[in-house]
Amino acid sequence: MDSCVIPLRHGGLSLVQTTDFFYPLVEDPYMMGRIACANVLSDLYAMGITECDNMLMLLSVSQRMSDKEREKVMPLMMRGFRDAAEEGGTSVTGGQTVLNPWIIIGGVATVVCQPSEFIMPDSAVPGDVLVLTKPLGTQVAVNAHQWMDIPEKWNKIKLVVSKEDVKLAYQEAMYNMAMLNRTAAGLMHTFNAHAATDITGFGILGHAQNLAQQQRCDVAFVIHNLPIIAKMAAISKACGSMFGLVQGSSAETSGGLLVCLPREQAARFCAEIKSPKYGEGHQAWIIGIVEKGNRSARIIDKPRIIEVTPRGAGAGGQEGTPTTTPSPEALA
Repeated sequence: MDSCVIPLRHGGLSLVQTTDFFYPLVEDPYMMGRIACANVLSDLYAMGITECDNMLMLLSVSQRMSDKEREKVMPLMMRGFRDAAEEGGTSVTGGQTVLNPWIIIGGVATVVCQPSEFIMPDSAVPGDVLVLTKPLGTQVAVNAHQWMDIPEKWNKIKLVVSKEDVKLAYQEAMYNMAMLNRTAAGLMHTFNAHAATDITGFGILGHAQNLAQQQRCDVAFVIHNLPIIAKMAAISKACGSMFGLVQGSSAETSGGLLVCLPREQAARFCAEIKSPKYGEGHQAWIIGIVEKGNRSARIIDKPRIIEVTPRGAGAGGQEGTPTTTPSPEALA
């Protein structure tokens, strides 16, 4: 499971808790703080939990930074983390700060809740549909952005992507990584989700396999569609086996939720999450099906790549190309 669930001695309540941390991957310290917080909270959201009672911040300050760098960068990271926590309806009440050769940021998220407030990730059944709520390709976008200043690496990809494409993809990746999965968590209850996980370091296939192994029924997950930030699949292909984006092994940071939904609810979930009442930027795609199987997951040999156009690339196309969400029947 993405979070630990500890039954308490009193009142039928459970303590749900998670922790995570990682090294900075974007240039903006404030956005890095927001991404770190979103990544920690996502483990709660993957279980359908929308409220967090408390957060702690884990911070490692690099010994290699000058005093001036430290005084500028670290407060921005902390503010970003706190602002994201506030957006999630919670607050940071403490934590731990240490000196270290590297910058590290992360935290702990804790909630005490009733059993009705979380969805155990073990009830997928044959006929369910797989939905993903953020596009893939964040690792590729971040690396490509770094390579613009490294000629020997940029030369590997310059024939398939422009620097403007990479800048737009990087901004899109950063925006998505900083976005909370809280809306999707709430809609998991509305549309009777059977299981979910968030997509992070093991890639879409690794997390799909982990989720499939937790199911009580003998099921298999089959992924037909991969929504990917525009041009990132081409970069991955140009780099050979480095990323494995289309193969499902490319790591993501603070990725979307992979949700198992009843067939009749999946399209409604995808439509509802895009409603303006939840704010801008929320997306969802039907990417596969649940069938009878041996608790495994796979991506078909030639998955359909849905190129998700970055927000800064002009009007239209944020849904991705093709722009229509495929029906569950089309995946059967």
